[in-house]
Amino acid sequence: MPHQPSTAKPAVQVIERMFTLLNILSKHEEPVALKDIADQAGLHPSTTHRILNDLTVGRFVERPEAGSYRLGMRLLELGNLVKARLNVRDAALGPMRDLHKITQQPVNLSVRQGDEIVYVERAFSERSGMQVVRAIGGRAPLHLTSVGKLFLAADDPQKLRAYAARTGLAGQTRNSLTQLPKLESELAQARQSGLARDNEELELGVRCMAASIRDDQGRLVAGLSISAPADRLDESWLPKLQSTAMIISRALGYAMETDSDG
Repeated sequence: MPHQPSTAKPAVQVIERMFTLLNILSKHEEPVALKDIADQAGLHPSTTHRILNDLTVGRFVERPEAGSYRLGMRLLELGNLVKARLNVRDAALGPMRDLHKITQQPVNLSVRQGDEIVYVERAFSERSGMQVVRAIGGRAPLHLTSVGKLFLAADDPQKLRAYAARTGLAGQTRNSLTQLPKLESELAQARQSGLARDNEELELGVRCMAASIRDDQGRLVAGLSISAPADRLDESWLPKLQSTAMIISRALGYAMETDSDG
């Protein structure tokens, strides 16, 4: 597919206008009057007002006082999410390759998006034996995956019950945890150990183990997992999985208070 030039326009006119308004606001530190925004955008004030009001609803734009606008905090929140994920990927690539050399099994980096995890990187070997790292973009329900369970274990009980209600804890194999008490029991173990497992719950014949990756604030931002055929997943990989996840976490600025080995 040919590279799209940077001048390509959105197919939907209102989205193009929304981008224009956000770009105008980005050039001003102080709130900008509606009339000035409309003039710079080449739009009628009523059209500008309508789009800005919709952006205000989504917190992409703020209206500090009647008739003036500035960029909203939602953009900062989204920017921080993107920054965290990019930093995680950068920090994880080398350690993922090293872990793959030891296990010779796929090593996955995943993050949470809503009620799913998204696989953002994977280190594995192709048939030629060449080691590659590839962003794969696959998604899976939280309760059916080892990394997803780490994120659910970090939620409070009310959030977990809300997740169960939204998703119905739908299963995909005979091993899937579809009852909340069983899931809660497993999450309690994950919370205590910092490790979680997928015992052929997403796909028969495939098992996974995962460890947490935390940022400089101690927040769970990603999970590192090893996936393997069910009969090849080796428990002796656990310490190396945990230490690799800690290497990545430290690269993000995480420091355990009880960690004294420097």
